[in-house]
Order: sequence, then C-alpha cells, then structure tokens
Amino acid sequence: MLYSKVYIDAFGYELAPNVVTSDDLEKRLEPLYEALHFQKGQLEALTGIRERRFWDPGYKMYKGAVKAGKKAIENSGIAPESIGMLIYGGVCRDNLEPATACAVSHGLGLGSETQIYDISNACLGILNGMVQIANAIELGHIRAGLVVSCESARQIVDITIDRLLTAKNMEVFKKTVATLTGGSGAVAVLLTDISLSDKGHRLLAGVIRSAAEHYKLCRWGPDTEITSNSTQIMETDSVGVLQNGVKLGIETFNAFKDELSWPNNKPDKIICHQVGATHQNTILESIGIDKEKDFTTFKYLGNIGTVSLPITAAIASEREFLIKNDLVGFLGIGSGLNCLMLGIEW
Repeated sequence: MLYSKVYIDAFGYELAPNVVTSDDLEKRLEPLYEALHFQKGQLEALTGIRERRFWDPGYKMYKGAVKAGKKAIENSGIAPESIGMLIYGGVCRDNLEPATACAVSHGLGLGSETQIYDISNACLGILNGMVQIANAIELGHIRAGLVVSCESARQIVDITIDRLLTAKNMEVFKKTVATLTGGSGAVAVLLTDISLSDKGHRLLAGVIRSAAEHYKLCRWGPDTEITSNSTQIMETDSVGVLQNGVKLGIETFNAFKDELSWPNNKPDKIICHQVGATHQNTILESIGIDKEKDFTTFKYLGNIGTVSLPITAAIASEREFLIKNDLVGFLGIGSGLNCLMLGIEW
C-alpha cells in the first residue's frame, strides 16, 4: 500500500481520570497472593507496568471519543464539514447496534454526507481505520477523515480479579495476568488530502500480514452489552502470543522495509503497540531496532488496546521525540494474529 497525497494532520486524546497502580490491584489480590505464595510487586515485575487509568463507572465510550475527536479537529483547523468519513475503531463499544460512530458523529456535529461506521479488529482498529481513510483519500472519494476510539478496562479487570479470588489457581492466573495490564483512554487521528492541508505528517505506505491459525491465543467475550447478565471472560496465552507474534512481526517488518525501500538504518523512530516490557524488549531485539528509537507509555498507561499506539505517537510528538523529517514506523499487532505497519515522514 503506497500513498502519494495523504497526511496525518492532527491527533487528539483524552486520558481517563482515575489512576490505578499495580500496587492497588495487588492489594485486592492479597488472598490469591497468599494462596500462591507470591511476593508483592510481581505484577509490575512481570509486565513493567506501574499504573494504568480507568474511566468512572458507567462511562460511555462515545463520550471519550467525542472529546478526543474535538481536540483533533481543533488541533488541525479543518472545518468539521470537510470530514467525509468517521470511523470508530475501538474494541469497546456502547452497543452492538447502532455503530458507536453514530453517537460520535452526532457529538462532533458532522454533516449528513459523512460516512460513519465502526471497525473491529482487536488492537489494530485505529490503524485499520487509518488505512480505510487513507485509501478513500487516495482514490479521491474524500478530502479528510477522522478515526476515533475509546477503550475501557475497568469492567474486565474487576471481573478478572473476582475470578482470580474465586479460583486461587496458578493456571487461571497465567491465562488472565495479561488482562490486568489493561488501561483506559480515548484517541482521534485526523487524516487529510494534500490539497486540503500539507502541514501534517505524510503517510508513505503500509504493509499487512496475518497468521489466523493463532486466532485462539487471546480472546475476550462475549461481546459488549450482548445481554444484561452475560459474564465476560478474557484469556491470553501470553507465551504463545509473544512467540508467534514476534515471528509474524519479523515477517511483516521485513516486508515493510522492502515496500518502503528503507535502508538498514531506517526507520529513525518507531511507535509500537504498548503491551509491556517483555514484549518490547523481545520484538525490538528480533527486528534489530535500538531501544533509543522507541517511545513507550505502557509503564504509566498500561495496554489501552486500539488507543495505545496512536496515543503514544501523540505524546511522543508533543514531547518532541518525533521531529520533522523523521522516518517513523507505526508497528501494530493484534489478536488474531494480525500485524499492520505504517511508514510516515514526520
């Protein structure tokens, strides 16, 4: 996927208000720790995550997405009526129908001609949305598009803690420890045609690869709000995800470098999906990228699913880690397994 006239014009994001530390979670898990003879500090030691954020109980996903979307529009200076496509890419949705994007579009005051719909693809939803909008811009169907997401980990973390306290079982802990890394937040990415604005960051290309035989490695269900009394379960084969995800990541990264014809010393900087310390160290070593080229937020924000990579890019840009003319790789991976990498000239 090569692009000639697509720019990432602006980001907007919203941090959830409630900071929850790994120590806070471990206090709730004390009976489990006693039963399994765990020492305090295991959660942060295993994941590298010190804290994450939660929305208030009952918070609606469209509200966070609207806040992030308004910030992206304000940061860009693009008129809302110029936005021809709005995509909501979150795993968490307010209803099975209608699309959460409908409530977001109404909250942003977008026009009736704007295409609005949801995309669901685990942690890749925002990147998939960016590709959809970039393709529409490249084809001349629209001049600007906005992809948004809002994720919430509070409910599934609470359910998982209750399950762990009931089971007090090592096997259940292994299957659910990844869930405890979850955080909450909202993000928006506004893309434009060069004729509308060229002050942003030029999207150069993208590459997608999949290994769908591993679709059972990480599962969360049943779906949001499917019934009023259904119990959600999230389980992850962390070792399997790491091993097979790294293999898929290497394959995708090699294809990505070929697509962009980048030399061995490029990209200059990367932004990865934020899983944790072990995943970061393993993937960087496997693709030969120095840690100094990577910007992370997982230590303080946890894994916010679809929000993680773009919110990390937005913060990295604010802090001038990403600077003009940097060749930047967005390296995304999600359950399924699916891998999507985008190249940007900052």
